[in-house]
Amino acid sequence: MTGRLALATVTLALAAVLAGCAAPSDDVAHAPRTLLVPPPMPSGATIAPPAPSTAPEPSCGDPTASLRPLPADSAVPTPSVDRIRERGRLVVGLDTSSNLFSFRDPATGSIVGFDVEIAREVARDLFGDPDRIEYHLLTSADRVQSLVDRSVDIVVKTMTINCERRQTIAFSTVYFEAGQRVLALKGSGIRGIGDLGGRRVCAVAGTTNLHRVQALAPDATVLSVPGWADCLVVMQQRQVDAVTSDDAILAGLAAQDPNLELVGPRLSVEPYGIGVNQADTDLVRQVNATLDRIRGDGTWQRIHNRWLAPLGPAPAPPTPRYED
Repeated sequence: MTGRLALATVTLALAAVLAGCAAPSDDVAHAPRTLLVPPPMPSGATIAPPAPSTAPEPSCGDPTASLRPLPADSAVPTPSVDRIRERGRLVVGLDTSSNLFSFRDPATGSIVGFDVEIAREVARDLFGDPDRIEYHLLTSADRVQSLVDRSVDIVVKTMTINCERRQTIAFSTVYFEAGQRVLALKGSGIRGIGDLGGRRVCAVAGTTNLHRVQALAPDATVLSVPGWADCLVVMQQRQVDAVTSDDAILAGLAAQDPNLELVGPRLSVEPYGIGVNQADTDLVRQVNATLDRIRGDGTWQRIHNRWLAPLGPAPAPPTPRYED
């Protein structure tokens, strides 16, 4: 190859390389970029306003004391129970966001859980058939009003018995005892309520948990949501640092995400009762008769072992207390 031919060949090769390094075409220059959009908050989520300064909770003696079941041969009128039997079904208020207690079975779509089984036992004693139930889905904030306006007969929804609520509605005896704790991401450094200052914490509107975390961790920002499943969503989206609720509810959330753990000691004792309209005293006694039966015949332990296994072996059922 001559010198001139070699030089020409090198020049053409260099031009080709430079052409390959030219500015990108319009198609490449204007290709869409991937943007990271923050995930949306659940519907109804809001930052809870500071807790108002209120008078101390009213006193009612022992709020867990309820009405004694009527003897089987009692002649006392039972208008509320008669009304339900005539209708042919028991109307029960609960939700489907409390894993372990009341939730939809993903395989069947049926509403199942510990609270559901308790309600089914009430229906069994009313009708001889546990399936004679109509479920109304409620948020925690709607529980009391749904009983006052009689849109439901009973509420079986991880509902804590306290004196404030007993001013408006009646309760059965205690059917389960829980306690408020904190749920956090493993390795987060959060070990209890004392580590929530300056953090974002999720709690459900209308619960005793929300007001207690505001009192115990006043520097925390509390995100109020309609249901406990919403707390799991915002936790997984890293929109909050922790969730606070009853340990039994938090165990249901942790069972759905192995990255979460319960931390710290109990902050309270939360006795769960079945809510009833205050005027329906005969229905309260009927419900308490069912609870007495399932405590004594092993049904309560069987239901606990089936649905609340993440909490450990079934303890003895709560001892009933009566006011009459």
